[in-house]
Amino acid sequence: MTLNRREFFKTTALGTAGLALTPSFNQLLAAPEDGRASSPHRFVFVRKSNGNLTNQFGLPSFSSDELKKHEEKQAFEVDLDKHELPEWLNALDGHKENMTILHGISMSVSGGGHYSYSGCMGAYKAGRDILSNIKWATIDFELARLFPSPFGHVEMSLAVPHGRDHRTGIVSGYSAPAPKQRNYCYADPMTAYNELFKSVTNTGEVASDNALLSYLHGQESQRLNGLDGDERLKISDQVDSLQSIRDRNTKVAALGDVITKHLPKIDPIHANGGSDATVPEKQAAFTEIIVAALASGLTNVVTYTIDDLGSDITSLPENDEKTNIHAVGHGQGGRSAFMRNVIKTHHMKQVNTLVTRLKAIPEGRGTMFDNTTIIYMPETGSGHHGPDTEAPMVIMSGKNSKLDIAGRYIRLPFHGTEGHKTLSNWYTTLLNAYGNPVKHYGDLDLTMQRNRLPQEGAIDQLMV
Repeated sequence: MTLNRREFFKTTALGTAGLALTPSFNQLLAAPEDGRASSPHRFVFVRKSNGNLTNQFGLPSFSSDELKKHEEKQAFEVDLDKHELPEWLNALDGHKENMTILHGISMSVSGGGHYSYSGCMGAYKAGRDILSNIKWATIDFELARLFPSPFGHVEMSLAVPHGRDHRTGIVSGYSAPAPKQRNYCYADPMTAYNELFKSVTNTGEVASDNALLSYLHGQESQRLNGLDGDERLKISDQVDSLQSIRDRNTKVAALGDVITKHLPKIDPIHANGGSDATVPEKQAAFTEIIVAALASGLTNVVTYTIDDLGSDITSLPENDEKTNIHAVGHGQGGRSAFMRNVIKTHHMKQVNTLVTRLKAIPEGRGTMFDNTTIIYMPETGSGHHGPDTEAPMVIMSGKNSKLDIAGRYIRLPFHGTEGHKTLSNWYTTLLNAYGNPVKHYGDLDLTMQRNRLPQEGAIDQLMV
């Protein structure tokens, strides 16, 4: 569903449409949080489809003993500076001191299959993308609450529903601000550009929106007179939501100079939804927008679905068979393994841009990247339909990271064995490290329960 934002303002605020003024609505319109750390930590989650084959995450320079451990899924660690990277990771070779290849985390709590929907970000099985399957706020929203910003959490997505060539505008996302509430996201780079940076690119629309917000705030405030009970609570929530958006706009306006300084340049090919833009062009444009949004202080947490099974990869120059991601997942064609690496190679080009650009922006006594963590993760585990017993990730973290992981290949104990760690443990680790002492985030793993193995809490060996 693509939303007309001004109609969305009117209908939801006046209570004449089915959508309510929930945290999901507030996030779409960038409701603010109070306060901001001077040097917040930033997170970029890069979600990919089709899983990550475990054999493609081994290091070509493993010793015979290390290779044996890798193939037998035994726990071990090596320093990356003593090893060669897989070819598809070569774009990040100059940043090995910041890299972690994290192996052994399972995603059985969220499940494999074609899609995990909200599950891989919330560590629960979401099944089909329906609201009742959303159990709690996803990890990106939880981290955004720890590091408030005018826009809070921002979601961007190149996911394409079955039967569609592409999506444009503001559409349903995969992240969730609360139970049974779906986030919204930007489906094309130009929409993201227009919405995030309009305080300096389209001041006329901002003034018009602010006038509308002031009018609606006044109208809804008047409706409170004479109301009580649930009806008063509903209208009061709407008034608070409208005020939060007005406050957000004030905070964004105060960032005008820094937004102008970091304003990204977007190729005109992305106008009108970018129907003529290739997937690599869209990925590159989204990367520019992510850098600018972080550098401007508009957000500290971004979730980016960089592709899904419907993404058109025929424009990749290496794709001489003109295959698609779904076929690659099923091993169709003569070069499916090769194409998996090609796809990841293009993804790593974008990750390299994020790292390189953020390292070039001063912050405090260092750079913005010092306070940034980028997590490149599969949506469904280690293959097209799983298995979800493994989910290899690449993590890029700056020197101010609260995790002791940089510069290493880390393989943890395999699923269902003593010491194994799940996606829930991984997210608990992130929250504990950055200020939320929650005992355990996410669902418990059924295999670990059946084997009567402890599984709650953070991954202590990764903590500083």
